[in-house]
Amino acid sequence: MPQKIYNYAIIGTGPLREKPGPTGYGMANTHWPAFSSSGRVNLVAIADLEPEHSAAFLKNHNQTAVTYTDYQKMLQQQQIDIVSICTWPDAHSELAIGCAKAGIKVIHSEKPMSDTWNGAKLMKAAADEAGVLLSFNHQRRHIKLFQHIKGLLDSGVIGKLVQIEAHCPNLYDWGTHWFDMLQYYNNECDVEWVIGQIESHTEHRIFGQRHENQGMVAYRWKNGVMGVLLTGAPSSIGCAQRIIGQDGIIEVLNERKYRLFSSKGNPAEEVEIPQGDLSDHQLTALDVIKQLDEPGHVSFLNATNAIRAAEVGFAAYYSSLHRGRIDLPLSYGGNAFATMLDRGDMGPNRKALEE
Repeated sequence: MPQKIYNYAIIGTGPLREKPGPTGYGMANTHWPAFSSSGRVNLVAIADLEPEHSAAFLKNHNQTAVTYTDYQKMLQQQQIDIVSICTWPDAHSELAIGCAKAGIKVIHSEKPMSDTWNGAKLMKAAADEAGVLLSFNHQRRHIKLFQHIKGLLDSGVIGKLVQIEAHCPNLYDWGTHWFDMLQYYNNECDVEWVIGQIESHTEHRIFGQRHENQGMVAYRWKNGVMGVLLTGAPSSIGCAQRIIGQDGIIEVLNERKYRLFSSKGNPAEEVEIPQGDLSDHQLTALDVIKQLDEPGHVSFLNATNAIRAAEVGFAAYYSSLHRGRIDLPLSYGGNAFATMLDRGDMGPNRKALEE
């Protein structure tokens, strides 16, 4: 029996390829090839504030679709099963809420969830209330090496988890991936408290959002496992992730290689885990589509998983503002890093400290 073809739409194609930007072009140029490769979707519509962005996107990908500058008109006029939200983070919340209210069955948004903690909570609440499926592009959950590592942890190869450490460029854009991955390793356990400190002295933006130059976060899950994330340069832990158990240590070197240090004295060797025929983005698209094929299936990248990562990141910001430990759930709904920058506590416009 032929598989059903679903109507697919994109909000936010991003700038033209020749224009400068954090990745050279918008993330829609990654979403669409992944969904297209499934053979299960038909691109019916695009919404972007800049008509030339939509036109360039369609030309670059040899596609035809109805284009809009108003996403709400697109939602009203088109029959859409799946929508990808590929704008900058400050628009994610409004767009996800709008799609949920319009009854879009499946909403797949770029990460991070939102530019504020309240925004993240509101978009999840809107999806839950409308009964629609909301997921976020933490596509690294579909990398075979990370799934292999999770299998090792579940098999008890390093014994009971004690601490998970990681390093990446920043807490927000990349850090959301590592906060999410550490949650995955630790069985999606709730976090109990967070302590964070960040430093900013230069203007540093990614997809419109300001980022710290360096940061450090320590947090404790309710099962007693500790998490640590260091960001920026020159901070490093000697690998991408280090997972410490009572009977050994796993060091994740990159997205293809790891090494295992066993308490049994076996020599550590680098092990490579190939990704296989399908990329993490392609597997993500299939996972998202499966929600329509199989009622009851919830994407591996669902909002319940994603919001845990978002809460730790925003709590780390607030801890730096508050100068103390933050017990979760986080009550501060804003973005404390933006607050500190705006009032001159840090950043290039930092005010001189009064003696």
